[in-house]
Amino acid sequence: MVIVYTRKGDYLFPNLIIEDTEKYSIGKYGLLRKTYLKEHKSGWYQSMLLTGKLDRHLAEIDIQAADRISLLIDQMKKAENVTEELKARDQQIWTQRMMIIINRAEEIVLAELIYA
Repeated sequence: MVIVYTRKGDYLFPNLIIEDTEKYSIGKYGLLRKTYLKEHKSGWYQSMLLTGKLDRHLAEIDIQAADRISLLIDQMKKAENVTEELKARDQQIWTQRMMIIINRAEEIVLAELIYA
């Protein structure tokens, strides 16, 4: 194994290249996870960053979180009888219940995936 160095003044720095050059789409939940890792799990964050695995991890978390929220919303709507019929009858109550369901689903996902 050959390591190439670059001289900067009196110091030699290794030329390190991250091999994973894929571009990942990172959304809201991926960015929240990144902030959490950076602030609370800095060693793990640095390790993932240096090995080139961070962006892939954040993209996977983002996809998992969005899927889980969608599933939880559907299940809660069914369990609490929040239907299109209710929406047609009383939009304000439907909107109120939907916002409560969305907030609960997001809290669950944040606790289970993002801040774990």
